Amino acid sequence: MTVTAKPLWRLRLARELPRYLVCGLSLAGMLASVRFAIAPPQSGAVSARVAAPVADLAAEGYAQQFARAYLTWESGDPEAHRVALATFIGPGMEPGAGLQPPASGEEQVQWTEIVQERPVTAGEHVYTVAAQTDSAGLVYLSVTIARTPEGALQLVGYPALVGAPDSVPANAEAGLREVDEPALAAVVERALRNYLASLGGELAADLAAGAHVSLPARPLSLEGLQRLDWSPEGGDAVSAVVQAEDARGVRYTLAYTLDMTRVADRWEVAAIQVDPDTPAQ
Repeated sequence: MTVTAKPLWRLRLARELPRYLVCGLSLAGMLASVRFAIAPPQSGAVSARVAAPVADLAAEGYAQQFARAYLTWESGDPEAHRVALATFIGPGMEPGAGLQPPASGEEQVQWTEIVQERPVTAGEHVYTVAAQTDSAGLVYLSVTIARTPEGALQLVGYPALVGAPDSVPANAEAGLREVDEPALAAVVERALRNYLASLGGELAADLAAGAHVSLPARPLSLEGLQRLDWSPEGGDAVSAVVQAEDARGVRYTLAYTLDMTRVADRWEVAAIQVDPDTPAQ
């Protein structure tokens, strides 16, 4: 038998090591939990930004086609109304989608517009169609459109006459910081005067390098700059409220946002209200 002497600290370490490992793992787990609670990880912060759903333009158009056919009728020719809707109607539905013209009168749709869309299931959406009619005025029709497994468009059930999307009266922006730089105000007023008058050559003198501005189709004359504030968008953007008049004598109060940039000792206009180069989303 051989007896080997070992330091006491080694014996204690060998005996206590498993306990130290368990305690260390527990402490690491607690620290990780605290970290996630204080600053949770952003899911997909690098590459998982969820793409906005793509509008189904064909389905929107189909809903508007139905709304126009449904709301257009003439009491003297009810058969024309039924024929116009025949391609939309499915088995078990009433002719004319249930709309029966009265004994006299007629209704024509002047224009339609999709104002709201709500998904029901995959491939099925409820569209709210605003329809301007010559006799009933502006009406809102809710229409459900689905895609069949083969991809074809299909009306689902009867339509519904509904109210307009919720809205509140407009309110002028308050609490904005007024622009107190005369030089900046002078450039804004001159640029808007030339912009509204569609004087591209004169406007170019106040535009920043690379700025692209689309001029109004109907020229207006600037009557005055009502107020000029720093825009809530931040940076060097300003919000200008102006009074203008067209060639017919119609007067307007209009609001424009201008992106300004300072070059050396003068202000230049980088954009006016819209970016004509930005594609529609």
